[in-house]
Amino acid sequence: MDLLNTLVDKGLRRELPTREEALAVLATSDDDLLEVVAAAGKVRRQWFGRRVKLNYLVNLKSGLCPEDCSYCSQRLGSKAEILKYTWLKPDEASKAAAAGVAGGAKRVCLVASGRGPTDRDVDRVSETIEAIKERHEGVEVCACLGLLSDGQADRLRSAGADAYNHNLNTSEGTYGDITTTHTYADRVETVQQAQAAGLSACSGLIAGMGESDADLVDVVFSLRELDPDSVPVNFLIPFEGTPLAEEWNLTPQRCLRILAMVRFVCPDVEVRLAGGREVHLRSMQPLALHLVNSIFLGDYLTSEGQAGQADLDMIADAGFEVEGAGTTTLPAHRAQAGGGCGSHDGGCAPCGDAPAEAAAEPSEIPAARTDLVAVRRRGAGTDLAPNA
Repeated sequence: MDLLNTLVDKGLRRELPTREEALAVLATSDDDLLEVVAAAGKVRRQWFGRRVKLNYLVNLKSGLCPEDCSYCSQRLGSKAEILKYTWLKPDEASKAAAAGVAGGAKRVCLVASGRGPTDRDVDRVSETIEAIKERHEGVEVCACLGLLSDGQADRLRSAGADAYNHNLNTSEGTYGDITTTHTYADRVETVQQAQAAGLSACSGLIAGMGESDADLVDVVFSLRELDPDSVPVNFLIPFEGTPLAEEWNLTPQRCLRILAMVRFVCPDVEVRLAGGREVHLRSMQPLALHLVNSIFLGDYLTSEGQAGQADLDMIADAGFEVEGAGTTTLPAHRAQAGGGCGSHDGGCAPCGDAPAEAAAEPSEIPAARTDLVAVRRRGAGTDLAPNA
C-alpha cells in the first residue's frame, strides 16, 4: 500500500505526515489492519526496538473533584461508585509505589484529582517524591496534579520529579463540549510550564468520546507541535454515573488504527497504551505492543486493570521485553536535546501533500461490554493489596 510505505519512510526520518495521510490511516479497512500494524511497527522498532516501558499509577487523592470533565468518574456531580479519599500520607504513597516498582515499573505516576494543587499540596507531593526516591533510587516519578500555578513546576522539579503529565484529551474545537470549568488553552499552558521547568512533558488524549476522525487527528497534531516526550493514549472507560456512560464507540480494530496513527505522527515519542485497553482492545492487546512502547501496569486511578502478571506474560508471549531501569527510554537525539521532534529546522509544519485514500465503510460496533468496567476496590486508599 503506497500510503503505508510513505508513512514508514516519513516515520523513519521523523517527518510529519500530512493531515490527509493521518486521516487515511483511520479510514483503512479491517481487511488492511494487519498491514497497518506491521507498517507502524517498523517505525516503533526503529526508535524503541522491542522494549516496553512499565508505568505504575498511584492515586494520591480520589474523587471529590470540582471540575466537570464529562469522561471522568471523579468529576463534579459524578454518581460513579468509586473510592473517595483525601491525600495519602507520603509513607502510604511510597508503600503503594513500591508494589509497582516490585512488579517491574520504571516510572511511578502520582495523580491527584482537583483543578490544580495549592502550595501546600505541592509540599505534600514533594515529600512523597522524596520518600519514593529514598526508597527506590533511580525510579522515575511523574506528577499529575492538574493546572499549575507560577513556580509550582520548578518546585516539583527541585523535589526530584522527573516528569509532569497533563493531557490535552481532545481537540481544541471540541474541548468545550467535554469540559466547561477550564479551557484547552489552560491545559496547553500547564504542559509548557512543565517543559520550561525542565520536567519531561507527558500529554496525551482520550479516544472514544464521540469525536470524529478529524478531531483525533487535530489533537494528535497539536501534541506533535507541543512536543511532549510521552503521549498516553487512553480509550474512554464509560463509567456508569458519568455523562459519557453510553458512549461505546470503539472496536479493537479502531483502537489499533488510532494507535497506528499516533505512532506515525509521533514516531520517536514514548507512546503509552493507557486506560481502557482491557475494555476496548480485549484479546487484541498484544497487537498493540507493535505500536506502543509503554503501558500502565495493573490498575488505573478508579478502575481495575488486568493482573500485573498477565501484563508481564503478554509482553513476553508477544516477543517483547520489559525495559530495564538502566536503559534510557527515549532515542538519543531526544534525550540529549531535552525533547524536540528534530524533523524541521524551523518548527513542525506538515511536509508535502499526499492524497487521502477513499474512506472505508465503518465497522459495526459490537454490543457494549459493560461487564469489563470494574471499579477499583484495592490498593491506594484501601486495606487490600494493590494489583501490580
